[in-house]
Amino acid sequence: MKGLVDAGQRIDDKRRSKAIPMNDLLRNIPSVTELLESDEIQELLQTTRSDLVVAAARTALDQLRSAILTHDLHEVDVPLLIQSICQDVATAGQSPLRSCINATGIILHTGLGRAPLAAQATAAMVEAGQGYASVELNLVSGKRSQRVDAVERKLLQLFGGEAAAVVNNNAGATMLALAALSSGKETVVSRGELVEIGGSFRMPDVMKMSQATLCEVGTTNKTRASDYEQAIGENTAVLMKVHCSNYQITGFSQTTTVEQLVDVASRHDHVVVVDDIGSGALYDYSQFGIQDEPLPAHSLQAGADVVLFSGDKLLGGPQCGIILGRKQSIAKISQHPMMRALRLDKTILAALSATLDLYCTPNPTDHVPVLQLLNAPLDELQQRASNLAQSINKIELLTATVASDVTYLGGGSVPTQEIKTWTVSVSHEKLSHDELSEALRAGELAVLGRIKQDEYRIDLRSIFAEQDDQILTAFQNI
Repeated sequence: MKGLVDAGQRIDDKRRSKAIPMNDLLRNIPSVTELLESDEIQELLQTTRSDLVVAAARTALDQLRSAILTHDLHEVDVPLLIQSICQDVATAGQSPLRSCINATGIILHTGLGRAPLAAQATAAMVEAGQGYASVELNLVSGKRSQRVDAVERKLLQLFGGEAAAVVNNNAGATMLALAALSSGKETVVSRGELVEIGGSFRMPDVMKMSQATLCEVGTTNKTRASDYEQAIGENTAVLMKVHCSNYQITGFSQTTTVEQLVDVASRHDHVVVVDDIGSGALYDYSQFGIQDEPLPAHSLQAGADVVLFSGDKLLGGPQCGIILGRKQSIAKISQHPMMRALRLDKTILAALSATLDLYCTPNPTDHVPVLQLLNAPLDELQQRASNLAQSINKIELLTATVASDVTYLGGGSVPTQEIKTWTVSVSHEKLSHDELSEALRAGELAVLGRIKQDEYRIDLRSIFAEQDDQILTAFQNI
């Protein structure tokens, strides 16, 4: 309907002087029935429910009538009205969830769904989702099984531990673990680890929701093992360590290691250690330039009773929260009533299982998209950036240059560690960098770059090689 009003506003002064009287304009408004009989809307009715089309037609007529009464419209253009109705119906049917090309350089971009899934994982989701699947049925015995059976053995083989549970995300895993292990009792946490993960998800609030009593120890910059020891009482249930993934304390600081917490807890039979490590790296990522990311296997080997981490970050799988640890603790977590509210559906289980299978191959970096992007050689990124810039420079009004740059992993992981990359900076003779960004973002295939130093940049670190041609097409279509 906006296009109809805009068209009316473009009438020149001469035409306004000969404007049709308002009453005549109102009489010229077609009825809903007349609109529905048009060829264009009849064609639309072949693919869209009639009540949706009728509702759009009535809304358009109401807006048209209002525009006439406020003198914003000085003619009734029926073909334009019909076109507006068809566009409104098409827009209403479009989902805001669309496929995008991530050219920001941030590999684990939370706004873009974090880790992209491997082809094997998406194929497994389709296979499980398009029919029935043995989600809670053991096909050999014919008896009921547990959902975690689909992935538990693989998780334990890859990470270690005695038992596993999986839920919808790591925030859910944290809440569930505390509810099961510390409801009505105390959980001891360092003041320096009372983090806000994002979206106002704060550890003190999680404690409250889990009905656990928060016991803060130490200071923001220093917490010693003795602080935990002195805080333990008869009502203490958990010593908790939280990885500060999205910020870093440097300088005069000290943290307590998992080994030290386990040593403290070993002197108190009623206390367990829970380690929320966040990203959940399977192995040392220093080969990709990422240092000091905690490993689930390390925490389990150190003796932590429960380890929590995300499936859609460094693991490169679907969104889920993975819980590993000792059988007794995992059993309490799995049997908690909240578990049913947080459980995974069959398609996510299938995707997680297929992703774990890739880590059992000799070269997971060849198959897991997150690892592929991190492992892409700099000289290869430079060559792709150069080729893309040359092609963009052939497009009228566009100028592209190539430069080395740095980016970050994202997803709340290692915020201070830079990852080397190559970018293409693009400028348009008639569009500002913000307008260029908007045009690419709103295109048929959305391309999201980043603006840095008043330049619109395409970062090759988060772009798959097969997407280079699609990016070029997006620029051509501006």
